[in-house]
Parts: sequence; structure tokens; C-alpha cells
Amino acid sequence: MNTISRIVIIGAGMAGARAVINLRANNYEAAITLVGDEALMPYDRPPLSKASILADADPEPVWLLDEGIAQSLKADVIKGVAATAIDDKLLIATGAKPRRLPIPGGEHALLLRNQEDMILLRQRFRPGKSVVIIGGGFIGLELASSAAKKGCSVTLIEAQPRILMRGVPEPVARIVHDRHVAAGVTMLTGTGIAHLTADAVHLADGRVLPADTIIAGIGAAPEVTLAKEAGLVIDNGIACDAQMQTSDPDIYAAGDCASFIHGKYGNRRIRLEAWRSAQDQAATAAENMLGGAKQNVAVPWFWSDQYELGLQIAGMADGATETVARQTTPDALVLFHLAADGTLLGASGIGPGNAISRDIKMAEMMMAKGVKPPKDVLADPAQPLKSLIR
Repeated sequence: MNTISRIVIIGAGMAGARAVINLRANNYEAAITLVGDEALMPYDRPPLSKASILADADPEPVWLLDEGIAQSLKADVIKGVAATAIDDKLLIATGAKPRRLPIPGGEHALLLRNQEDMILLRQRFRPGKSVVIIGGGFIGLELASSAAKKGCSVTLIEAQPRILMRGVPEPVARIVHDRHVAAGVTMLTGTGIAHLTADAVHLADGRVLPADTIIAGIGAAPEVTLAKEAGLVIDNGIACDAQMQTSDPDIYAAGDCASFIHGKYGNRRIRLEAWRSAQDQAATAAENMLGGAKQNVAVPWFWSDQYELGLQIAGMADGATETVARQTTPDALVLFHLAADGTLLGASGIGPGNAISRDIKMAEMMMAKGVKPPKDVLADPAQPLKSLIR
């Protein structure tokens, strides 16, 4: 089974780091080379917009693999080098890159993707400084929260009618919106931008917003340059099957750069930009590179921190026909999204700290089992959801 003399992993983010660990956990003993284009060992990215940017002292990266762990795993980590061609059995885990604003002056907007970007924003998030954030998705909102906590005057602009238009249902988005307003953030939804200058955002309606710092948070595009040059099929990222295998049987992909067939959602092709999904995909790819036949059917899960509020999403709600609300406390809400036949497809929740974590975890387990939960039990916070999983 393990006759491969070397496996190369291109991309040193979560998926790449977890693939190293999973290859060794699957008893692969030959050489592993991990190639990353940053001059750092693999580190965790979610803290960049939250804990790291808010830290009082200069923050160290949250390491996914440090030098000692890499040595113990006998993994050769090549840092600060971009791969330019493919000629090995390998895993591509090149992630995604933030989209730049496609408007005149878009180059004046800063982006957040790596440790270096975070350090620059930390230096700019000072009390009284004006920060304009373009994009009402998760990254934009997390940065707005962090900037507000640092004492900045913050304005967030979203072109859509509301924030988190594709991310969460309207009731959850409204709670997030109101919390930002309560923190002093000016929220401009349904608002277009004409152009940017170095120190101002010029809106489509003629208003001008002076800004010490402008940040674009309008999503990310899968990094597929290397895959294209290798002749791999591209379809909303590097196209993989349910086993994370690309159109070349010797090449697998995982993480933000990859789309794959998900058996629990009608064999749809999906791409997930989520921390845990990168881990799940890396585990699937690692096992299958060694001869396995594992399918990636993990229930998608995502979280975000907004001030003291924890937001979590499990599953995929876009095929739901009915939503059931569970108000566990006055300030904690969970929404369950059901298919026409009653199958639970997704759950969205928000509340202080970890208030909704248990219910979301139970929902995730129900989705994994294909449960059709009674609506009255879902709606009643006095009834434990655990009983539905047995």
C-alpha cells in the first residue's frame, strides 16, 4: 500500500499541515516535502482578523507545524518558495487569495491574508483613526469588530441589501448588524462605490468618506495557477471527486483551492472556505493518496466571532424549504433548516460565547445521520436535542 517514495504537498496552510500529520497517522514512512511561499512555518489564519490583531503584545503566529513537530514527523518544510511546476505524486493545498476591488483606485484598499498583512493592520488600528471596510462578509465584519475594539472610527460598506447575504439567514445577520451598530460602527448597506483615492472612499451617490485606512474584504478566489499550468480540470477551484482526487490520478487537492463532489448534498460540486473543512479534506486526501477509498462526506461547519457573540453554521441550508427557530435564551438563537421531506440540511446560530455550540453540534450529528427531527422538539429549548440522535 505505502510504496510511494515521496509525497510533495504544495501549500503550507491548514490543509497542507494536516496532510503531513495524516500521512504519518496512516503509517506512511517515506519522504514528505511541504512547500510554502511564506518565510514562516505553517500557521493558523483565523486568528489574524481577531485574536492576533487585538493582542496587546506583538503576536506570534499560532503554529500548525513548528520546527520541532516537523522534525518529529520527518517532514522537509521548504519555506519562502513558490512551486512553479508539477512532476511528483502530490497534494495541492494552495488555498485562496483575497479578491481585489475591481474599481478605479482599488489598489488603495489593503487586504488581509497572511501574518504580514495582519501586522500592518495592527499598526493602523489606533484610537481615533478612521477605518473604512468594504464588504459585509465574515472577514470584513471581523475586522470591523477588531477595529472598533481598538478605538477606531469604523464604517462598513456592503453593496448588497444586507450583510452576510450568502452566509447566514436574515435573522442572524440582523443580530450581527445591530451588534456592530451598538459598538459604534457605521453600517452602510445597499451602497455602491464609485472609486477610491489614497485617503477616501467615493460612493456612487456622491458622498465622500475620508479614511486613514481602507480595507477590502470581498471574498477570496481559489489559487489555481499551478493546477491550470499542469492541465488539471478547473471548476470553481481545482475540480476533485469525492475522494479529493483531481483529473490527474496522481494529484489530489484540499482546502480553499479545491471543489469536490459532496455525497450528502445530492452529489453537488461545492467549494468550502472553512478551517475545519480544510482539515477534513486533507485527511481524506492523505488516506486516498496511500491507496484508500475514503469519501469526503463530513458535514460542513464554520464559525465566526463578532464581539462577544459566537456565530456557528453547520451543513448547507440552500435547499431548505422550512426553518424552525429555537430561542435557547433571550440573546441566543438557533435556526434549523429543513428539506421538504423533513431532513435537517443546515443549522445557523448566534449567541454570547459558546451559548449555541451544543445545539449546533447536535444538529451536525443529526445531519451526519440523515435525521428527520420533529419540529416541536427543535423549537422547544426545554427538550434536549441529544434524544433525537439515538
